[in-house]
Amino acid sequence: MATPRQQRIDPKTVPAPKKAPAKKSGRPGGRPPGAAPLPTATLGGWIGAARLQTLPLAIAPVALGTSVAYLHTHVPEDIGWHWLRALLCLAVALFLQVGVNFANDYSDGVRGTDKHRVGPARLTASGAVRPRTVLIVAFVFFALAAVAGLVIVYRTEYWWLIAVGAVAIAAAYFYTGGKKPYGYYGLGEVFVFLFFGLVATVGTTFALSGDIPTESWLAGVAIGLIACAVLVVNNIRDRAQDKLAGKRTLTVLIGDLPSRIAYGVLLLAPFGILVFFTLLFENAYLVYFALLAAVPAVGIVLSAKTPGELIVALRLTTLTALLFGLGLGWAIAF
Repeated sequence: MATPRQQRIDPKTVPAPKKAPAKKSGRPGGRPPGAAPLPTATLGGWIGAARLQTLPLAIAPVALGTSVAYLHTHVPEDIGWHWLRALLCLAVALFLQVGVNFANDYSDGVRGTDKHRVGPARLTASGAVRPRTVLIVAFVFFALAAVAGLVIVYRTEYWWLIAVGAVAIAAAYFYTGGKKPYGYYGLGEVFVFLFFGLVATVGTTFALSGDIPTESWLAGVAIGLIACAVLVVNNIRDRAQDKLAGKRTLTVLIGDLPSRIAYGVLLLAPFGILVFFTLLFENAYLVYFALLAAVPAVGIVLSAKTPGELIVALRLTTLTALLFGLGLGWAIAF
C-alpha cells in the first residue's frame, strides 16, 4: 500500500530515465570509424587493368602470319580483302589479349591471389570495382573477338575455325578462371606458346591465304617462345607472392634460378630460328638488332634482386617481341 507521500507524487512530474547510448552495429559491411575509404576506379585504372604493355604479344604473331600469307598470295584481286582480313585477325588477337587481362584481374582478385602481389593494384583486388563488373568487361572483349572471328569465318567459309575460336576463348578464361585454372598448375606457358605463338601466327596465315607454309610454323614457334619468356619474367617477379597464395606457376614449381635460366633460353632461342629466315630473305639479318633489347633483358633477369629490375626486363622483353615480329614480318613481305 502506498504511503501518503507516495500518493502525493504526480507521475507526470517524474523525469524519464536516461536511455543508454545506442551501440553501433557490428554487422559486416559497415565501414569502421576512421577506416580509409575504398579506392575508386579511374580511367587510368581501367587502362592499367587492360595491361596495354602486353599488346605486342598480340601484334607480333599477326604481323608474321600476315607477311607469310602476303608472300604466298598471288591473285591480285585478293589483295584488298587480304588486308581487311589481316585487320580482323589483328582485332581478334588484341581483343583476346585484353579479355585475358581483365579475366585474370577478376579471377586472381576473387581468389585473393592479387592480395599478395607486388606492383600496381588491380581493379578487383583493390575493391575499386565490383568483381562482376570486371568479369563483364572481360566477356565483352571476348565477344568482340568472337564477332571479328565470325566475320573472317563467314568470308572465308572455313567454318571449322569457329571451333578453334571457341577453344581459344575458353582457354583464355580458364587460364586463371574456373575451379581448377591450369595457370595455377604450371601450364600457363603451354597456353601462351600455343595461342599467342602457333595459333595466332599460323591461324592468320591460313585465314588470309588458305595455306600454311613452313615459314609460318617456324615464325609461330619463334614468337611463341618470346611470349613464354614474357610470362616467365612476370612470374619470377611474383614468385614469392604466388607461392604464398598457392598459385603454382612454372616458376614456383622449378625454383628461382632455373626459371631465370629458362627465361634466357626462351628469349634467345628465336634468334637461332632466325638463321633459317636469313637464308631465304635478304633483309632478315636486320632482325638481329632486336638483340639490343633481348641481351640486356637476359642480363638483368640473371642478376636482378628487386621487382623494379624485373619490370624493366619485362618491358625489354615485350619490346623484343614487337621488334622481332614487325622486323621479320617486314623482311618476309618486302
